[in-house]
Amino acid sequence: MKQTIRIGTRESQLAVWQATHVQDLLAKNGYASELVYIKSEGDIDLQTPLYEIGVQGVFTRSLDIALLNNKIDIAVHSMKDVPVQLAKGIVQAAVLKRASYKDLFVFKEDKSFLADVQSTATIATSSIRRKAQWLHRYKNHRIENLRGNVNTRLRKVAESNWNGAIFAAAGLERIELRPENSIELDWMLPAPAQGAIMVVGRQNDPKSLEACAAFNDANTALCVKTERDFLKALLGGCSTPISALAVVENNELIFTGNIVSSDGSNKAEIKMNCSSLDDNDLGTKAATEILLTGGKEIADCIRNESK
Repeated sequence: MKQTIRIGTRESQLAVWQATHVQDLLAKNGYASELVYIKSEGDIDLQTPLYEIGVQGVFTRSLDIALLNNKIDIAVHSMKDVPVQLAKGIVQAAVLKRASYKDLFVFKEDKSFLADVQSTATIATSSIRRKAQWLHRYKNHRIENLRGNVNTRLRKVAESNWNGAIFAAAGLERIELRPENSIELDWMLPAPAQGAIMVVGRQNDPKSLEACAAFNDANTALCVKTERDFLKALLGGCSTPISALAVVENNELIFTGNIVSSDGSNKAEIKMNCSSLDDNDLGTKAATEILLTGGKEIADCIRNESK
């Protein structure tokens, strides 16, 4: 009889949805599993903006510790929250097929102000990437900090005097909470690996890794690796205004990335493609190129701000 696989997850509705989805995938392949709930630092401190906490893996470290201490066998994460360098002894077990990678704007009664880049408004987000891209487009807008799980953030928007707030489309859609008063931000480039779910396991636990390998999606894994290579080659942290998107179309890998100064004043963008889907280092090449075309100055400024 196969041993029951212990799945580590955060306690939020979205995290539990993701872990339950992995549980269903394991069951389809004949593996029994159970959920083990672990609190993360990101769930405990809901006041400090994520970019001020400044620690990579704020949502994953507690699960990493539980994994290394053999309290769980695998952990399930929103991949955009996972540091580009995994903790020693922990490896990628699977990347699930990607959902929507887009950012979503949830507005109050009116969204007409979005048509005017000179308009004034107050927008909420805790993401420095979203803040930077928003201010690059809407220079007269004010950004407020918004923390908490998806349900908490939606409630805060409803109770506030803000004009709206920015969310990841995949998160709201997975737990069927996307409001009617929302629109996709087609002009906003997503965080590296946004919309993807990552399962990690212990390097010395081949049975759990083998159980997860069956539902790894090769195209998604390639795309998010490319995006995270770009992030790693530039600054490496998830609390930086770096965006990236890789897609596979007609057996070709197409990549777009950007880096924006924290106040939105400067932006560098890169677009590249590659016809080979094997042993691909397009993300690293794109990072090298963007540093030569305006990205280095922006990256240096961001590093100086964080000192």
